[in-house]
Amino acid sequence: MKLHRDISQRQEQLAERALYAAILTLRSVEECREFFRDLCTPAELQAMADRWSVVEYLQRDTPYREIHRLTGVSVTTIGRVARYLNAGNGGYATAVSRLKSR
Repeated sequence: MKLHRDISQRQEQLAERALYAAILTLRSVEECREFFRDLCTPAELQAMADRWSVVEYLQRDTPYREIHRLTGVSVTTIGRVARYLNAGNGGYATAVSRLKSR
């Protein structure tokens, strides 16, 4: 049973890595848009866009209720983004930093 779980976990890791490699081949916002529209449901895309839309407000220390008022994103989602922005894997910070340096 453990061997099956280990193999399954390894396959998931390889699939995830292949996805990221595919994303890195995209060369424009339009290509990314097309790829993600093919890959994700409209609800999945909206969820990701909602999360990204609150990052800038959180970095400016905007109160959650004000972010909710401005974006319509739930306070629960805002809290989740804040948690990952402050103690996640650093992905939000990397993207923000690179967009600012453009």
